[in-house]
Amino acid sequence: MLKLEPRPQASEFWRFASPLLALAITVALGIGLFVLLGKDPLRGLQMFFWEPLKSAYALGELMVKATPLLVIALGLAVCYRSNVWNIGAEGQFVMGAVAAGGVALLADKETGRWIVLAVILAGMAGGMFWGAITAWLKDKFHANEILVSLMLVYVADMVLGYLVYGPWKDPAGYNFPQTKTFEAVTQIPRLMSGSRMSVGLIIALLGVAAVWIFLFRTRAGFAQQVGGLAPAASRYAGFSSRKALWVALLVSGGAAGLAGALEVAGPLGQLTPYVPSGYGFAAIIVAYVGRLHPVGLVFSAVLMSMFYIGGELAQSRMGLPKSITGVFQGLLLFSLLACDTLVAYRLRWQSRRV
Repeated sequence: MLKLEPRPQASEFWRFASPLLALAITVALGIGLFVLLGKDPLRGLQMFFWEPLKSAYALGELMVKATPLLVIALGLAVCYRSNVWNIGAEGQFVMGAVAAGGVALLADKETGRWIVLAVILAGMAGGMFWGAITAWLKDKFHANEILVSLMLVYVADMVLGYLVYGPWKDPAGYNFPQTKTFEAVTQIPRLMSGSRMSVGLIIALLGVAAVWIFLFRTRAGFAQQVGGLAPAASRYAGFSSRKALWVALLVSGGAAGLAGALEVAGPLGQLTPYVPSGYGFAAIIVAYVGRLHPVGLVFSAVLMSMFYIGGELAQSRMGLPKSITGVFQGLLLFSLLACDTLVAYRLRWQSRRV
């Protein structure tokens, strides 16, 4: 019989191999799911793992999806390494989009291109403000940041709904709950013609470098991580747990708000009730599949965006439900949680005694 046996120390091999094994298990379970649904499993896998990569245009769309996931996951990586459990990045994403959209609506035909910077900064400020609410309640009243940040997601959705159904509703929009289309001058610059890929991708990659430097090459980043791994040692070394809390939530909130700004001033071009797209929740999976390491997040963000695009293609071409995307995301998450057991434990074959 197989038995789980504690390792003397955590396995570095399985720390990095576990996500690969989890992906393999996800693919195997996905094949079984397609068979149960009466669909061709090879065609199903093609939708998820080949179609998003087969052309330059497809790769551009892949990067459009991967950009917000990567930006949000970078902020969450800082949070989780600090032992601060921000589950409300989706709400911070929405409030960043709302703040960015509010600035974009101020633009007219005479506005200069400087407005793009104002839109991006407003988005970051909106996300930081929403993250600061959680930090303040945690700091002042010891409220649980998991519950507070999660509940604020629904408050953010209601704020967005109030604005697009009310004061910001486009009077010439045939009564649809949406703002007017933003002026072209507010559009995030695109990297190339014929593609929706924007400079947001460059911002995200610069963010990867910035977070890596912060976490692994600065004293402040070291203090954040020590506070997460060993709070008592952190206090003994003179690091402030309050400062770590605020830094973590402001950074992750600002990153989510930045992603929201890039989304509404990029592919969307206006505010609608459909701004909440699940990126904030999916980025949690991205963060853990990427092992909370900035470089690892790049690969996990691309993988998760393949699931998004593959789910959309499977829906339109194979008649599968829209929820297939969430199913694959959930399979990957639970497979990863199971495979992570191998980091701290090893399998031993033990003969059964008679």
